[in-house]
Amino acid sequence: MKLLFDQNLSRKLTTRLADIFPDSSHVQFHELQEMTDTEIWEFARRNDFCIVTQDVDFIERSRLYGSPPKVIWLRCGNAPTNYIEALIRSGEEAILELLNNPNLHCLELY
Repeated sequence: MKLLFDQNLSRKLTTRLADIFPDSSHVQFHELQEMTDTEIWEFARRNDFCIVTQDVDFIERSRLYGSPPKVIWLRCGNAPTNYIEALIRSGEEAILELLNNPNLHCLELY
């Protein structure tokens, strides 16, 4: 499973985190930046992505429908890309557990 960063996160995260999540992507790379949450959700589900977001809407959708796709909710507010990168790196073990455990659907990182 790969990470899909939503519109509110920097595209730079895909290259900055390529050493630990090499197949990650960003919604802009798939022309999804103007799409609805439902369309992004379906794209992620069809293409085996885990959505990385700061948007509570994806978490609520995950709680209603389960996975796929899985969701990582970054609870850091409007933070610089360096901080978000560090947050994801520090949560690498928990993210891998989420991605590999069929009983887990979402993860919150603070």
